[in-house]
Amino acid sequence: MKRRKKRKIAGILKVFTLLLLPSLIAASASGIRGIKRSGTDYEQIAEAAPASALKPDTPPSVREIDIPERLPEDELSGSLILSEGYGVSAESEPSAELQKLKSPLEMSSADPGTKPYPTNWEETGDIVRTTYQKYSGNAFFDLEKCGQVNNKTDIPNEELRAESVCLPNFTISDTSEPQVLIYHTHTCESFEPFVREHYDASFNFRTTDATKSVVMVGDAIQAELEAQGIGVIHVRTIHDDPSYTGAYDRSRASIVPILEQYPSIKVALDIHRDAISGEGIAYQPYTEVNGKEAAQVMIISGCDDGTMGMPEYMKNFHFACALQQQLEGDTPHLTRPILFDYRKYNQDLTTGSLLIEVGSHGNTLEQVQYSGQLIGRSLGRLLNSIRKETK
Repeated sequence: MKRRKKRKIAGILKVFTLLLLPSLIAASASGIRGIKRSGTDYEQIAEAAPASALKPDTPPSVREIDIPERLPEDELSGSLILSEGYGVSAESEPSAELQKLKSPLEMSSADPGTKPYPTNWEETGDIVRTTYQKYSGNAFFDLEKCGQVNNKTDIPNEELRAESVCLPNFTISDTSEPQVLIYHTHTCESFEPFVREHYDASFNFRTTDATKSVVMVGDAIQAELEAQGIGVIHVRTIHDDPSYTGAYDRSRASIVPILEQYPSIKVALDIHRDAISGEGIAYQPYTEVNGKEAAQVMIISGCDDGTMGMPEYMKNFHFACALQQQLEGDTPHLTRPILFDYRKYNQDLTTGSLLIEVGSHGNTLEQVQYSGQLIGRSLGRLLNSIRKETK
């Protein structure tokens, strides 16, 4: 385009902006009261929400947290922006189509095990639906493109921010060998059957039925990765039944031989679900994606305090930050901040080892399955972008 034509277009845009500016300012002033405050620490929000924080037009048993208003300067600073579209490019735009999976409610297991999923439900506790947004406070910092980190360690935020821009310390290649390992230390973790007003307190949200547990979420992640040409091994072994204690030792015993047999594996994901609750309340953190509800997810990246035998923990953190930005860039509001804390969780085994909490016990089976698909799609895009960069 010639320089004169560019100047002409710029002039037209300037006039157009000047004409509309008064209207935009008026609309902003009238709507400022409707902006929700984000930035509440998820540990605090796990406590029971006060009655004054609940929407009056919502039935008392299906409650949505209405977070208090932000200060006006937040609107002016632009700090409400959560995502800047990381990972979006013309040649790698994600397909809107995910793999067609059967609803978990329609699935049945040939062997539901010793703790089958309930078929009859009582109504004893309340479910609170909420969407966690951007967090504030000294423990939180923004990643370069989008997403956040919750730093629970003594490492300064500025040091971690500098580390967060590093690419993952591994690449994938064109091979028929598996490159991703999915497993579940707490294999029996389960979810709500569907969106409803109350949960059943007699159900401890654990089941040996793989169609109704985190194993089903792993299946969804696997389907999306394999659709993008990435080989996956999914360990479906139950590690937390009949005994919950020692589950991490048992999951380690399951995956170490696989990692030794397949050195091609670069990523090891331990897929869990969170448990966010208050007295008589189960929280359901969700977001809407293309007209469908997805459970919000949280990545946990462990830090070594010098006693855990995990000297390469920062390499896992590099991967966590890359995946967080890919997830949040592809699907704004899908993630909660990365939890960076003094935890091991078998993350010494590869430099691509992470624990991912997919929703909480208050989320529904279909919400977490959808999140699994979104995780798989974004992870596949990230891994394939690494493969492209190495050619």
